[in-house]
Amino acid sequence: MKHLLSIKELSQKQLLDLLALAKEIKAKPAQYNQALAGKSVVMLFEKPSLRTRVSFDIGINKLGGHCLYLDQQNGALGKREPVSDFASNISCWADAIVARTFSHSTIECLAEHGTVPVINALSDLYHPCQGLADFLTLSEKFDDISQVKLAYVGDGNNVAHSLMYGAAILGASLTVMCPPGHFPDGQVVCEAQALAKQHGGTLTLTSNVEDIADHHAIYTDTWISMGDDVDLADIEAKFKPYQVNQAMMDKAGAQYFMHCLPAYRGVEASANVVDGEGSLILQQAENRMHAQNAVLVTLLKNK
Repeated sequence: MKHLLSIKELSQKQLLDLLALAKEIKAKPAQYNQALAGKSVVMLFEKPSLRTRVSFDIGINKLGGHCLYLDQQNGALGKREPVSDFASNISCWADAIVARTFSHSTIECLAEHGTVPVINALSDLYHPCQGLADFLTLSEKFDDISQVKLAYVGDGNNVAHSLMYGAAILGASLTVMCPPGHFPDGQVVCEAQALAKQHGGTLTLTSNVEDIADHHAIYTDTWISMGDDVDLADIEAKFKPYQVNQAMMDKAGAQYFMHCLPAYRGVEASANVVDGEGSLILQQAENRMHAQNAVLVTLLKNK
């Protein structure tokens, strides 16, 4: 691994090794409290954040490293000076770059022109750190993650893309259920289907809510992605049948509910499901830190 730009770039062994390392760091934090001693990580954020910023900042501190946060108050990436200059300059001082951007091309430019590892903390196409946390969470509930049947319900966005790649590489089963016109990117679908075929997984895309039956867990996300200039009222009629509520959970036979947060109760999911006994949302949120720490340790162990 040189960077973490997308889960699709990981081999099955690399993905399983990251999950195993994340579990070890979570279980034995004292053994890793100097893993990043003397290392500095710069975080570039174009979008606001709670979980991503806090989990990286505190996680890096727990590993003995130093974190520097840069927002865009002094100008957006690529506006005040080229992204390539950001990358090359930061590489003079820092040991890694974490970037949360609007465009995935910004992430790619940072990786191309920098000389240190780059971690995608979210872009318009992918959310690999969230996907790693999600599969870490599932692996804590199921001994054999390849046997997991997960349903993603809602907008075919960056989170859906990362879940598709992750499930495919792990050989798991994933159903992506979206309203017509809101399916994932076509190229991502083709790539994920090829990976699923290679590793013995299955990827099913559907608009039929009746296809929710026989899943271990249901995952949803907000109906409007951060930064999208869309009125909720304009899409609510399309998405309302895809709300994750107790009836859907029962129909699926699903034991667990998942969400990357923030969650809007009564919109994409009912409050009793979001806050119910089967909700894994806080476990997912905590696991962001452990999964990201595994990535940082892996990328920087030989630097």
